[in-house]
Amino acid sequence: MRLLTIFGLIIMTAAVSACGQNRGAAPNPNSLATGGDSDDQELEDPNRSTIWDLFSGADAEQVTNVNRYLWTASLDVLNFLPVQEVDPFTGVIVTGYGTPPGGGRQYRATVHISDPALAARSLSVSLQTSGGAPVSAATTRAVEDAILSRARQLRIADNKL
Repeated sequence: MRLLTIFGLIIMTAAVSACGQNRGAAPNPNSLATGGDSDDQELEDPNRSTIWDLFSGADAEQVTNVNRYLWTASLDVLNFLPVQEVDPFTGVIVTGYGTPPGGGRQYRATVHISDPALAARSLSVSLQTSGGAPVSAATTRAVEDAILSRARQLRIADNKL
């Protein structure tokens, strides 16, 4: 029984140590042309990850590039709403409830800017009412259009300087 345990530990040690072999080794360019063995043909993939990457601590946070015009325009257009949370690294703006000028219903907005491009696909707006009534798609689209128009105005004004 003791011999079987020692043999199992040796096998597990060999398997774990084999995981890190040839890491970062340059492939042999001649082996592809000559049809070398399969180990030589395996090229290192820079996007490939291993179990050891979990412990490296690198890239612990995902950062999204946010379009500054969309970010500023969102804050300008929704300035009547109290800002609760902002995260410029992920592109999220969360507001509290507020009443738009000339309106009677209170709204709350969540804005997500997911791309550095000044485009409609980069912007996502979610509206909620305080009474739980559904917000029409036309209202949400009107807010998105107002943000996009303001972002374009800011970009044009920035290019004139």
